[in-house]
Amino acid sequence: MATRTKTDTRIVIDPVACCTPVRADALDAAQAELLAQSFAALADPIRLRLLSFITSTAGEVCACDLVEPSGRSQPTVSHHMKILVDAGLVEREKRGLWVWYRAVPSRLDALRAVLG
Repeated sequence: MATRTKTDTRIVIDPVACCTPVRADALDAAQAELLAQSFAALADPIRLRLLSFITSTAGEVCACDLVEPSGRSQPTVSHHMKILVDAGLVEREKRGLWVWYRAVPSRLDALRAVLG
């Protein structure tokens, strides 16, 4: 990391800050693809909020309970939830007329581990 002071125009390089060690366990192509799909799903603020609503509950959330806090219409919520389900971050179960969603903790833990 380069730093400058107001009185000194020299650049001081911190060798520890600029030389981050390479991960010992590099991702293979399949892992990278799966993680990229998951991160892409989270790149949208609405989907990030929907996932936050789901993970803040003790278990499951009915699709009908996601419309009001998200401020989006039911079809829009369904569209975004499908992307989260396809990315493996959320599971869905249809019960009668309603769909119930729950987070997949192992997938969220995998994302944390990569960022970690």
